[in-house]
Amino acid sequence: MSQTSAVEATDASARRPQDTHDVSRKRWWILGIIGIAQLMVVLDATIVNIALPSAQQDLGFNDGNRQWIVTAYALAFASLLLLGGRIADLFGRKPAFLIGIAGFAGASVLGGASTGFGMLVTARALQGVFGALLAPAALSLLNTTFTDAKERAKAFSVYGAIAGAGGAVGLLLGGLLTDALDWRWTLYVNVVFAIVAFAGGWLLLGSHRDAAGSKLDLPGTVLVSAGLFSVVYGFSNAETHDWGSPLTWGFLLAGGVLLAAFTWWQTRAAHPLLPMRVLLDRDRAASFITVLITGAGMFGVFLFLTYYLQLNLGFSPTKTGVAFLPMMATLMVMAQISTTVLVPRVGPKIIIPGGFAVAALGMAWLTGIGLDSGFSTHVLPQLLVIGAGLGAVMPPAMSLATSGIGAEDAGVASATVNTMQQVGGSIGTALLSTLAASAATSYLTGRNPADKLTQAQATIESYTTAFWWSAGFFAAGAVITFLLYRRGAVRQDATAAPVVHM
Repeated sequence: MSQTSAVEATDASARRPQDTHDVSRKRWWILGIIGIAQLMVVLDATIVNIALPSAQQDLGFNDGNRQWIVTAYALAFASLLLLGGRIADLFGRKPAFLIGIAGFAGASVLGGASTGFGMLVTARALQGVFGALLAPAALSLLNTTFTDAKERAKAFSVYGAIAGAGGAVGLLLGGLLTDALDWRWTLYVNVVFAIVAFAGGWLLLGSHRDAAGSKLDLPGTVLVSAGLFSVVYGFSNAETHDWGSPLTWGFLLAGGVLLAAFTWWQTRAAHPLLPMRVLLDRDRAASFITVLITGAGMFGVFLFLTYYLQLNLGFSPTKTGVAFLPMMATLMVMAQISTTVLVPRVGPKIIIPGGFAVAALGMAWLTGIGLDSGFSTHVLPQLLVIGAGLGAVMPPAMSLATSGIGAEDAGVASATVNTMQQVGGSIGTALLSTLAASAATSYLTGRNPADKLTQAQATIESYTTAFWWSAGFFAAGAVITFLLYRRGAVRQDATAAPVVHM
């Protein structure tokens, strides 16, 4: 060894304890900035929904174009997530995190300043692009920062609670901002989140490239991006067209073929975008499926219950958001209990299916709503049960989905979690919306559609149908996860354990 190398080695050895102390001291601050960034991305899926009527009136676009304000974000976000995750692995999580935050904030300002429909749709698509870079970088940072089992459980309970309750936070914040200020502030508010997260990330995070020796899989990127775009677009078209439309089944079929081709290519590529080792672990695969099913089922809670509270019970947007707070509180408490106490002791095979079963019971109970129902008796208890169930499902699944992943795959594994959640939400949106609409139409058959009481009851039929199907999703999740998860406590593969790089 040369004298220079010896000095460098001595210096590195001397720095190591201090570096470890620095990481230990600041990791909880890192959790805070990751949580803020994740909240910004998750709530943007719902915060704009409440503001849509005001935006439509202000900018003058029609009902047919309204869905694109939501769809543009979902399409860009879902189709680019795996690419964003791999970019974080190849070029560093810190730059991916910071660029994602800055770009997301810039797109939000552009959206808030929109003078027309095209400008707003473009801004929402750009939010999706930068969100696809930010979300997997944030989750992979969490995965590589917290490696101690107990601390990791606490960190993921917080992160999972944010991911699960973020939609409800979006409804509350969207209602408050729309009522108190203007619809544009549902977009401008992201700048506040972004400034805090960017400053924290700049100061606390260190640069490291865990997969610097790999190359970007361009054929795989094209295949998976086109495949995910087609799947999400196909399900989105099911809302505005029908399942028999070529714009629906044609894109779904194309998406299936492209994703199959992507899977085949990943087994042959020298530097695969999504290495098969990420998917082949049994508990991890079960966790990916858990996130997918949860994303599909939760849609029924947020969208249709929002309609019911506002249109049938006469709640304001702000009061509607407040109505979801008890569910959020229960979810967050249960997230702590399930992730830090129950799953480490009992294992996921009992806890996650049990959580799904509880959520299914809560959704089934929610179908008892009627025209003369009250919030405190027919909605609140059900929301508490659903929140408890989802709190036992979502946070542990997100932790297990990235547990034991090598640092070089942390970004793409995290991107897969986000992709599953986004695709699940798209499936839920399409299926529940069309099933609800069909239920309302069937109820009106043979009745007087001009009668207001009949119309109101038809809407109740549509909501309860959506709730029953959401209950079905959760019940299926209970069965599937019970069959897939291994018995006992989670077994870690030490050779694949994540490496801390700040």
